[in-house]
Amino acid sequence: PIEQEGTYPLPEAQLDRFLLKTRVDYPSRLEEKTVLEMSLSGEIPTVTPRAGPGHIAAAREALGEVSLDDALKDYVIQLVQATRRPSDFRMPDLAPLIAFGASPRATLALAHTARAHAFIEGRAYATPDDVKAMAHDVFRHRIVTTYEAEARDMTPDDIIDLILEGIEIP
Repeated sequence: PIEQEGTYPLPEAQLDRFLLKTRVDYPSRLEEKTVLEMSLSGEIPTVTPRAGPGHIAAAREALGEVSLDDALKDYVIQLVQATRRPSDFRMPDLAPLIAFGASPRATLALAHTARAHAFIEGRAYATPDDVKAMAHDVFRHRIVTTYEAEARDMTPDDIIDLILEGIEIP
């Protein structure tokens, strides 16, 4: 479940090394019942491999062919820099809400995951929609909010939404 910490929370520098922070919600009632029934039945589900090492190597090679044009590279950089200096991007209201913005690792992560998203969608080129689709998972753990943001009940996801709205799409 979201927002559960272990005994010792990781410092920001270590969190930054994770590519993504995806949200995983609790299962629905039906999903939980299915899990319970499978557990109580004692049946061990069979798992059939869908891809072998050759498939994975081919997919990695194909992913390397997915293009990210210069305008999209600039868009990625602007989004990341807006987390650090929102006032430079005509979003001065966000500055007091962000204690620390995303590091240069976020630039790399957003570019690579946008290309992966395009690949999964069956395209040989990334679009702004691919970048936007990955922005929350890439930035969520890299933006540290201030106490003012907490007082306003604003999460990193809320700030990411405002940044995505504030940066012009190429």
